[in-house]
Amino acid sequence: MPIIPDNPAQIVFSGGGLRCFWQGGFLTTLCKHRTLSPQRLTGVSGGALAGAAFLSGNEERLLETMCAAFEKQDSNIDLLAPNENGITPHQELYCGVVGDVIDAKAAEAIANGPHFQILIAHPPETSVPTLSGMAMAAAYEAELHTVNSPHFNWAEKMGLTSHLVDANQAAREGSLVELISAAAVIPPVFEPPLWQDRRVVDGGMADQAPLPDPDEGVTMVLLTRDYKRLPDVEGRHYIAPSKETPADKIDFTDPQKLRDTWAQGTRDAERYLCED
Repeated sequence: MPIIPDNPAQIVFSGGGLRCFWQGGFLTTLCKHRTLSPQRLTGVSGGALAGAAFLSGNEERLLETMCAAFEKQDSNIDLLAPNENGITPHQELYCGVVGDVIDAKAAEAIANGPHFQILIAHPPETSVPTLSGMAMAAAYEAELHTVNSPHFNWAEKMGLTSHLVDANQAAREGSLVELISAAAVIPPVFEPPLWQDRRVVDGGMADQAPLPDPDEGVTMVLLTRDYKRLPDVEGRHYIAPSKETPADKIDFTDPQKLRDTWAQGTRDAERYLCED
């Protein structure tokens, strides 16, 4: 079993959509027994929201807000049906939850907190960004199941680009909610929005566990699924769920799956602490 490092210098929040609620349950439990004061954090996709909730102390509020939103959603069949604003119900719901939880108080805590970076990606410049984003998503899914590692490059070979964005600065500028929402865009379920005049897709297509820049010190990487191939890097600790989480990436209809995924994170943290 991997070792949970004592007060790591860096924490990485992997992507995984709704599976990231495992990270919330895990860290909330871990912090009851250990003090965590990382110098740097990164997040990608749903992990960007999980990281922001951790830094602002809003993990449980995020869980309850997302569950309440899911109570009103009884079907996923409208995934591809944009509303009058050109976005799908899923995207509207997700952005609404981000806006509710990452409020002015949360943004202030993040602005003044440790260095926080969020990975975003850009599809190739075309007149149909949703279609090019779908192509990147297909390449990502193929490599994910073939290579079975959180780090990959097939989509980048097809023209995907990515970079880390300073989330502390975004918080100071009042654009943190926009950034977190843009970081979790999965075509065609979500319509690629603009970030600084460029179309954005889920940064997890470029790397499911992006390391901070600079990358220095002991690092805890919180995954949301088990991988067969993990780099063996001194000082880097990959922590994964003990089994597949009840929640999947984008089923927005079952709040109990979120609670069960959170509970699994709680149990896994307790198991790690007992082993230590």
